[in-house]
Amino acid sequence: MLSRLLKEHQAKQNERKELQERRRREAIAAAACLTEALVDHLNVGVAQAYINQRKLDHEVKTLQVQASQFSKQTAQWISMVEGFNQALKEIGDVENWARSIEMDMRTITTALEYVHKGQLQSASS
Repeated sequence: MLSRLLKEHQAKQNERKELQERRRREAIAAAACLTEALVDHLNVGVAQAYINQRKLDHEVKTLQVQASQFSKQTAQWISMVEGFNQALKEIGDVENWARSIEMDMRTITTALEYVHKGQLQSASS
């Protein structure tokens, strides 16, 4: 009777150990699955952040190139406008010179007409 009780006790202990071992393996497997799922979820976020960072870097480089080109183009435009302003100033100077010459020529013409009239009057008298 004691040996039968001992055998039953040992059998129950073995069953409990097997059950406990099976539950431990299941817990380890579940923890591994959970860890893998969490890591996968984090990796998706990290991968998306990396892709976004690469896109941003590309956009920044493109923007820098475009800004540089715009700066060069603006400098060319400023140079052209300054040249145009200088040409306008020169035209203004030529116009003033032409007016000055015209006034001098009118003065000379008036003086010549006066002299010519004076000579005609003295010849007719």
